[in-house]
Amino acid sequence: MDIGFLGLGTMGRPIARNLAKAGHQVKAWNRTPGRAASIVECGGTEVFDASEALANDVVMSMLANDQAFENNVLNEQALRALPAGAVYVNLATVSPTLARTAAATLAVHGVQYLSAPVFGRADAADAAALTVLVAGDVEAIAKVDSLLAVIGRRMWNVGDEPAQANVFKILGNYLIANAIQAISEATTLAEKLGGSPEQLMEIMNDSLFPGAVYGGYGSMIAKRDYEPVGFSVELGLKDVRLALAEARDQQVPLAFGSQLENIFVDALAHGQGALDWASVAEATRRRAGVDPK
Repeated sequence: MDIGFLGLGTMGRPIARNLAKAGHQVKAWNRTPGRAASIVECGGTEVFDASEALANDVVMSMLANDQAFENNVLNEQALRALPAGAVYVNLATVSPTLARTAAATLAVHGVQYLSAPVFGRADAADAAALTVLVAGDVEAIAKVDSLLAVIGRRMWNVGDEPAQANVFKILGNYLIANAIQAISEATTLAEKLGGSPEQLMEIMNDSLFPGAVYGGYGSMIAKRDYEPVGFSVELGLKDVRLALAEARDQQVPLAFGSQLENIFVDALAHGQGALDWASVAEATRRRAGVDPK
């Protein structure tokens, strides 16, 4: 299948590469050229004009945020490039508001829009082991479900309105952010009391909280090793704020949300914006008077 792909960052590049490995003709574009070498090695093509990626019957993207999507997809030139009858699959975490705007805008041009955000870090993307949340028209999903099966271990159809997938993804990230903060507090207190943060998390992961979140982020926080960066503090703050915005609109109090926002802002103010979001643990350490990394 001919696929256009926009956005070759930490997640987009391995996803596009797996599509190319599966034999699909991937035309890959990134704002900064030169990111597609591994995709080309697998049979894909790097294109240097976004319109070349958009001019396909299936287009997928992993662009960083709402603004990046608006700038590169919802402009007049891009909309002209998209062929009528195409299916557009947005794999990124964007706001439900943008999903609604994108679906309505693309529908005017005869293009079906699907939201398909994913759970999983870069290693899961590389291993084609992502969890994919997809929402939108059932017939459009049927056209691309074989592609989503290439990149993920499981696909969940969460509704016929694209925005619903973004709601679920934002709430999932909100839960992860809360878990990261809980781990940060527990490991900081353990250290101040003379215990081993690493042993604490080893016990927790073996008994109470086995799984990717406490296992992966717990290990990073206990060891204070925040590389490789799978999801940055800056992006984490974006998603916490998206969750808060949706909660305000629905008059649902998120008691921990505002505290999380402040902690992420603290990390940002201390130059941690590009670090993995597990590094917000250092904000808790600073507040506790423990030597920051």
